Amino acid sequence: MSDSYFPRWREVQAISGSVVAPDERLPWPQTAAMGVQHVIAMFGATVLAPILMGFNPNIAILMSGVGTLIFFFVTGGRVPSYLGSSFAFIGVVIAASGYAGRGPNDNLAVALGGIVACGVVYIAIGALVQLVGTGWIERFMPPVVTGAVVAVIGLNLASVPIKNMAAGNFDAWMQAATFLCVGLVAVFGRGMLQRLLILAGLVLATLVYAALTNGLGLGKPVDLSGIANAAWFGLPAFTAPVFTGNAMLLIAPVAIILVAENLGHLKAVTAMTGRNLDRYMGRAFIGDGIATVVSGSVGGTGVTTYAENIGVMAATRIYSTAVFVVAALIALLLGFSPKFGALIQAIPLPVMGGVSIVVFGLIAVAGAKIWVDNKVDFSQNRNLIVAAITLIIGTGDFTLKFGQFALGGIGTATFGAILLYALLGRARNA
Repeated sequence: MSDSYFPRWREVQAISGSVVAPDERLPWPQTAAMGVQHVIAMFGATVLAPILMGFNPNIAILMSGVGTLIFFFVTGGRVPSYLGSSFAFIGVVIAASGYAGRGPNDNLAVALGGIVACGVVYIAIGALVQLVGTGWIERFMPPVVTGAVVAVIGLNLASVPIKNMAAGNFDAWMQAATFLCVGLVAVFGRGMLQRLLILAGLVLATLVYAALTNGLGLGKPVDLSGIANAAWFGLPAFTAPVFTGNAMLLIAPVAIILVAENLGHLKAVTAMTGRNLDRYMGRAFIGDGIATVVSGSVGGTGVTTYAENIGVMAATRIYSTAVFVVAALIALLLGFSPKFGALIQAIPLPVMGGVSIVVFGLIAVAGAKIWVDNKVDFSQNRNLIVAAITLIIGTGDFTLKFGQFALGGIGTATFGAILLYALLGRARNA
């Protein structure tokens, strides 16, 4: 690698089966095409997360581009990653803002204050990692803890699409049709179509919904008038954060989940590239934290490194960080298009509900996958008790109050898992 802070990308040719390293790049036209592919890969989740929280999806897309560029600069362009909307925030944002699951979030500013606080905590953790390394994180958050916390994120959200995103029997059936569409794409799709299973399933379900409503009059028809009336380019409506103790205490602990995600993603990229990225771990946390602070300061969601884009890298074996600069610039252009935002808002709520059921389920299963991949031994009572209690208090939204402050659901599960694992370990060694 070069001794300069940023990589001086060495141009290489695309040869079947060859690896393009982070400090290399394909010719610019091919790099641009790869950038478009990464935008497509992150698109579905980055847009879905803000909709589920009542945020502006245009700002979320815009800040995903800004956040990716911030991450690039902080890590010196050495870590190939795209930053998109984090699903870890959904449960706590809904709890902190009292969001009902449809339309704009009336208490958006309060949630933004918590997201900014989370970013600050994340930056502090990154600074500590820069000083002392990552060993303490892996000691306090072993796979049994991180797996349980990730699973809880999905399980805690289960009631949102089922209770709040289906107004009647027809809508419930459309939710079922939607997750069936996603399942069909996931199992029978091939290539990039299969990688875009959420987006492709959403489009297919929307077409089915339009045929039944606009065509047969069975439900609320799809309204495309907002798309026609929206401008192609324009400045999105930014929102400033409001800082309240309750929201900050509820949302800030998500930093622990983001650390676990980022840690796992960097380990995966290290394994794929054959280059040890541990020395960039602290800078990666700091970059992600700064991006979250900036996003929350203007009305965007918290951000995280995206597994979807790591999947694209694994499939293409192209790890060039130049690709992510291109992808970020494309996201900036989309963020400044009100017509794009209107298109997202036109998606029927039951369809979004069906997609949410799939996404939240996948998050829950991702937690279980952490256990499987790391061969967590559940014959050990310590692991069994930590996982069992974490899952139930998180799913049941177990709440603890400290004066005027309340910590519930994902917050109690996260802190509970860490403290319980440490406490039971101490008891075992006593």
